[in-house]
Amino acid sequence: MQITSAQNSKIKLVNRLRSKRGRQREARFVIDYKRDLQRAVQHGYDIDFVLHCPEISLAQDCADFESHQLRPALFKRVSYRENPDGILAVLHSKPAKALAQLEAADFNHALVLVKLGVPGNIGALLRTADAVGLDAVILVDTAIDIYNPNVIRSSTGACFLDNIFRLSSQEALAYFRAARFQVVAADVSGARTLYDVDFRRKSVIVLGSEDSGLTGDWINAADQVARIPMSGAASDSLNVSVSGSLFMYELYRQNQLGKSS
Repeated sequence: MQITSAQNSKIKLVNRLRSKRGRQREARFVIDYKRDLQRAVQHGYDIDFVLHCPEISLAQDCADFESHQLRPALFKRVSYRENPDGILAVLHSKPAKALAQLEAADFNHALVLVKLGVPGNIGALLRTADAVGLDAVILVDTAIDIYNPNVIRSSTGACFLDNIFRLSSQEALAYFRAARFQVVAADVSGARTLYDVDFRRKSVIVLGSEDSGLTGDWINAADQVARIPMSGAASDSLNVSVSGSLFMYELYRQNQLGKSS
């Protein structure tokens, strides 16, 4: 079936899904890149329908789904990307996993993101967490949803893994205490460097918001407050996604060494 009008109900739905409110209300989201779509399907996401433009891509792998053809001009209007690759899919989202699911999970290491507000940073951290094999990522008091297009794009599909949880600070702090996790807060005021922390223990790495870092509640509750050593003349901090990557790869290094020894 071909869609020719911007007033078509499916085109209007795609436009509504640009906003977080629209994604939550419709329980759907948009993917406009083939690699990300393949990864979402691999991890159990269901496709509602597909829009594609034959002049850009034949989209032969969409034959099993409800699909609609668009002419190039309309497809470029509805696509989220400046240079679309000819396919756009609407998928059904999954309910957020909360404290009950976290308590039932069996894990030893996790990344905790407190009040992060930049989708690209969240996506990049999800990507790194997957790269180092972290068991869980916990979004704490974070307004950004994982189906934000910039989260999807920068995570390269890691946002579709079944290991992401949403908690409040109160829930998270209480759970970490009860479950006896070592809480490692990343902060420029840390008394020790990340290389002095024993990440072979059952641990969570906690990162704060891009502009103000972690609140006093998290700093005070932390078992370790660790910093990244720096020798620069002007820089006293790094982008949160870079900082998180350094912490996660130190955890990875220590645990890999433990396996080989």
